Amino acid sequence: MEANMAWKTLDDVTLAGKVVLTRVDINVPMEAGVVTDTTRIDKIRPTVEDIIARGGKVVLLAHFDRPKGKVVPEMSLSHVVTAVEASLGRKVVFGSDCVGPPAQAAIKAAGPGDVVLLENTRFHAGEEKNDPAFAAQLAALGDIFVNDAFSAAHRAHASTEALARLLPCAAGRLMEAELRALEAALGTPQRPVVAVVGGAKVSTKLDLLGNLVTKVDHLVIGGGMANTFLAAQGFEVGRSLAEHDMAPTAREILVKAKAVGCRIHLPFDVVVASEFKAGTAYRTVKVNACPADQMILDAGPETLAELTAVFQACKTLIWNGPLGAFEIPPFDASTMAAARVAARLTREGRLVSVAGGGDTVSALNQAGAAADFTFISTAGGAFLEWMEGKQLPGVVALGG
Repeated sequence: MEANMAWKTLDDVTLAGKVVLTRVDINVPMEAGVVTDTTRIDKIRPTVEDIIARGGKVVLLAHFDRPKGKVVPEMSLSHVVTAVEASLGRKVVFGSDCVGPPAQAAIKAAGPGDVVLLENTRFHAGEEKNDPAFAAQLAALGDIFVNDAFSAAHRAHASTEALARLLPCAAGRLMEAELRALEAALGTPQRPVVAVVGGAKVSTKLDLLGNLVTKVDHLVIGGGMANTFLAAQGFEVGRSLAEHDMAPTAREILVKAKAVGCRIHLPFDVVVASEFKAGTAYRTVKVNACPADQMILDAGPETLAELTAVFQACKTLIWNGPLGAFEIPPFDASTMAAARVAARLTREGRLVSVAGGGDTVSALNQAGAAADFTFISTAGGAFLEWMEGKQLPGVVALGG
């Protein structure tokens, strides 16, 4: 895993009197000009505070939405200044560009303890092209580069990859925590390891499943993906969401898992209904008894009992994706119950639990289980690519 690389942390660099270009992910949701969820901003606080405490000047580099190399006023980071000031409890000096005189002026205007926020890096076409000339313009603004945006680390962009090659660099506290947690979960984990992979489609998670069967002892497959595996084994799945054309691939994964000693867990019993909507009639049937006019929307209580036993027997859990159609009760039952079991075992010190991906985080929050997990990654794409065993350019670049 790339987390084994010799990346530096803030403890390894001298910050006093230095201008510290700090790449963060504050791509937060907004409605009517107001930030509706400040989680990503709140998470950069430890890095910002650490740099200031050690005498550095914090200059935040960030993207916002997808302006595709053009200036789009509604995608300006000026809209988040108030939220950043409130979260950090510090004055924020905004630079109307992320390079050149406006950026230089903002950095100069910032007093001790102030934070500089420069305009959306993606307003420049050179950002997503990882253009060395644009990276050089960014590098000219500061003395040290700190990357605290793991969620953007799977992109080889100028502010995540090329810039790291031009200045002394280190991982910020959030990036460091993420990398350490991931290393503990898949790099050198305490065994046995169980991975829960759910979601709608096998086709989007082929690389993930292929990598995990070689790394974990137990692989739990849930959601629509489980239906595809069940159909591939000859079970009737009625009107369930399933990719029937992926049957040969599903069978290959089952064969590969068996060869490397990874045990795959699929549902024994399932919750079925004629439609996916609130208040619809539902029942639990054995996995071989799904009626032709019904759809599988969750795993049943027998399956949950087996999952609980697997969690209790394991030391490390990695979770990406729900076990059922958790958006509408009662089809959230197995996901909620399994999340609470994992949370309890983590609380008791019996399990190291790492989870990531948007749906997963929503489900764990819904279950009231998120706070007890060892680590929850806010990074969707980067978390998935890391689980797939891929090199993340933004992390590799920190290795110098």
